[in-house]
Amino acid sequence: MSGHDFPKRLRLLSAGDYRYVFDHAAFKVHGKGLMALACPNGLDHPRLGLVISKKNVRKAVDRNRLKRLTRESIRLQQHSLPAVDIVLLARRGADGLDNATLHRQLFGMWRRLERDVRKSMAS
Repeated sequence: MSGHDFPKRLRLLSAGDYRYVFDHAAFKVHGKGLMALACPNGLDHPRLGLVISKKNVRKAVDRNRLKRLTRESIRLQQHSLPAVDIVLLARRGADGLDNATLHRQLFGMWRRLERDVRKSMAS
């Protein structure tokens, strides 16, 4: 499993990190029940922050499942993702997604984000 862990360097840790992404989001990718905001971070790897509120996902077990599956998705895709800070927001209905659908949604969102970042770098 080496090279596929989820260390602190892959996480947004401070409120300032989150605020910067919200204020300077250059990329926005939507999925069913999910939205990702991203901005370049000047590092050589992506970083992830999660915003999964009780208002949109009522049960703690569902919030924890969303967080766990999102972290796993980033962990597996970290080497193909561009160097951006990503904040993933859960919308209403995100708790209704089963695990397989959630994996597909996240994989598609990361591919679209990668494509959008590559396209913006080319222009």
